[in-house]
Amino acid sequence: MRSVLFAGVSFFLLAFPAIAQKEPVTSVIGSQFEAFLNNDAETAFTYASPDIRRIFGTPERFGEMVQQGYPMVWRPAEVRYLDLREVAGSLWQRVMITDQSGAVHLLDYQMVNLESGWKINAVHLLQGQADSV
Repeated sequence: MRSVLFAGVSFFLLAFPAIAQKEPVTSVIGSQFEAFLNNDAETAFTYASPDIRRIFGTPERFGEMVQQGYPMVWRPAEVRYLDLREVAGSLWQRVMITDQSGAVHLLDYQMVNLESGWKINAVHLLQGQADSV
């Protein structure tokens, strides 16, 4: 009995850091979705990590990439946040997006915690639906 209780408490303590971080992480991703829905690539760009900002250079180029490569992110019909997990020291938030035509897409968002707060460092479209950034 003691070992079962210990295992349960240990699991909770190990999982708690990710659980505690889920709300700030999903808030950042949700804020970027909101900016895209408002055609505000400049604000959406502020939620990207410095590495992503260096790759694209300008909010306009970033917005064009999202519109062309990730139209379900640019205009989601529905967004559901699934599991937040740690993989090889990085936090990944799984997001299920239903696009305007009703198709469902699974994406993984790699998040980094900087002095300025959580930022999106990568987005991977799962199930071979497209390339990742």
